[in-house]
Amino acid sequence: MTTQFQRIVLASRPHRSVLPENFRLETAAVPELKSGEVLVRNHYLSLDPYMRGRMSEAKSYAASQPLDETMIGGTAGEVVASNNPKFAVGDMVVGMMGWAEMGVDDGRNLRKVDTTHVPLSAYLGAVGMPGMTAWYGLNQIIAPKAGETVVVTAASGAVGSVVGQLAKQHGCRAVGIAGGPEKCAYVVDELGFDACVDYKAGNLKADLLAAAPNGIDGIFENVGGEVFDRALSQTNAFARIALCGLISGYNGEETPLRNARFLLTNRISLRGFIVTEHMEFWPQGLGELGMLVGTGKLKYRESVAPNLAAAPEAFIGLLQGRNFGKQLVKLI
Repeated sequence: MTTQFQRIVLASRPHRSVLPENFRLETAAVPELKSGEVLVRNHYLSLDPYMRGRMSEAKSYAASQPLDETMIGGTAGEVVASNNPKFAVGDMVVGMMGWAEMGVDDGRNLRKVDTTHVPLSAYLGAVGMPGMTAWYGLNQIIAPKAGETVVVTAASGAVGSVVGQLAKQHGCRAVGIAGGPEKCAYVVDELGFDACVDYKAGNLKADLLAAAPNGIDGIFENVGGEVFDRALSQTNAFARIALCGLISGYNGEETPLRNARFLLTNRISLRGFIVTEHMEFWPQGLGELGMLVGTGKLKYRESVAPNLAAAPEAFIGLLQGRNFGKQLVKLI
């Protein structure tokens, strides 16, 4: 059994854009297990936009990431030692071990997963928190009806890609918004969206009008700013908005809404949500998502950084939209 492992800690708080020097790679000693504890060798680390908010000291829905401690993050790996009767060596588990090769948990934050039909990495994406975010926002907030039009921003990402596919299964017209022709082609040709608008092409207004000619009944919003503002202007009466993220403003950029009047004139329902506050839905949602992935009815794509040292640059790339699909770090 190894006695040391590597981890990445938050060395300093970013003032605007995240920089590599905000992180520090360290070597730590593997602690001795206490009664009830489990040691996990992480195989994959999840990188997600919410981490940017946690790096700040600003008041939010969750506590700030402490300096000089392991960066927060979801993980998937294998139990390599156990003093907990609920977990055996060899069990595959997902948890929140952070940016580290190994981690110790008392078992309360770990969930055993079956990799027979679903790859381990998918439990950090389509069958994990991103997938549940998509499932909850679409089903519990937008509540789409067959024939309606649902617009999904960041449509090629880990969350957005699932939203559109689920919307299609509800009989909706799924319209994605993504950055660049390659991502838009993937959204339409591989994921099955009805249309995708390239917001980088410079024709957002005309292209979105063409993609959603009957107006917009639901918006799954991940981006904010100009993209969200334009979608608001095309909403139908009683449209529903699931506000998941505002990534366009995560580095301090302004995200003004010039079309906020449509919230009133179209009697729009807008609800922001944090999926970890709705754990009562996770068994149902994860069960459905696992079945869809296992049977090939839900597609996903992964961007995989090769090792822990590559995590900071991969995270910066995620915030800049350089990733394609779910961003992971492969640790073993």
